[in-house]
Amino acid sequence: MPTDLDQATGLERLEILGKMQGVDVFDMKPLDSSRKGTLDDPIIVKSFGDEQYAGCTGYPVDSHVTIWLTMSRDRPVERCPECGNVLKMEYVGPQEDAHNHHHEHHEDGHHNHEEPKTFADFECRIVEREVDISSLFSTTHARDFITLKVGL
Repeated sequence: MPTDLDQATGLERLEILGKMQGVDVFDMKPLDSSRKGTLDDPIIVKSFGDEQYAGCTGYPVDSHVTIWLTMSRDRPVERCPECGNVLKMEYVGPQEDAHNHHHEHHEDGHHNHEEPKTFADFECRIVEREVDISSLFSTTHARDFITLKVGL
């Protein structure tokens, strides 16, 4: 009777051979959830491919529903729009891409399309400023007492 190893091919065989040697070839251990990633110190997500998906459940853990973030070799940093957690893809695959001939690039190596902006492209700063909105009110009494603080 053949074993799983005898019958397995491709990625399944790679996984079985890795387990036999004590290696987790797909790096299935959970991401670091003991801290919140920042732009200066992001949570590292290793990837053998050009693109990697990671689910953020917030910090502290499970503080919001899972939000799936997409990182790529071209855009390795991604920020969760819900909690601000920052993840960074670290490419650990082969340096030469045998399939690279399928992509159309400019002379400078970039794609022919512009990547959309994401939450990671913006740094949020809260600035408090006092704004006088008394001119919006018609009565003198209301004008005397209204000042609004807004976060920009």
